Amino acid sequence: MPVSRRQLLLSSLLALPALVLAPRSAQALGGPQPPVDEPAPDFSLPTDDGRERLSLADFRGQWLVLYFYPKDGTPGCTLEAQRFQQDLAAYAERNAQIVGVSADDLSSHSRFRENEGLSYPLLADVKGEVSKRYGSWLAPFSLRHTYIIDPEGVLRANFTAVRPVIHSKEVLAKLDELQAG
Repeated sequence: MPVSRRQLLLSSLLALPALVLAPRSAQALGGPQPPVDEPAPDFSLPTDDGRERLSLADFRGQWLVLYFYPKDGTPGCTLEAQRFQQDLAAYAERNAQIVGVSADDLSSHSRFRENEGLSYPLLADVKGEVSKRYGSWLAPFSLRHTYIIDPEGVLRANFTAVRPVIHSKEVLAKLDELQAG
């Protein structure tokens, strides 16, 4: 018995949610994610906060929240940065530092930090080299991903589905979980 156009359309529409909701491979957007519970990928990038460069080794002995974001001054990036700044004291209580990374240059970072009153460093990954190591690069931008690195330099958690309005609270909750365990 031949299939009618209506039946074909209906079966296609019923299959659509499975296609849309299917999990995407980390390889598909930004590249492979670094493995959790392994040493975090090393980095050394120029910073806008008065120091010449910051490296992973500079954070030994404390927790590091390393967050990648697309562009200084855009609405989502501004909201995410403001939320981290707003919660900075809570991170300090947990012996954790916040560091942002994007492909913007140092002058853009300086303006962004000044405009938003940010007191944590922003690193300039203008060629995307570190973003690529963290699976957070979709040229010409870093993707909105966050990584929690423990005091020994081991990657303990990653966030690849970031919602800027609640993200800082999610990171704090995960940090509490990791520190309690």
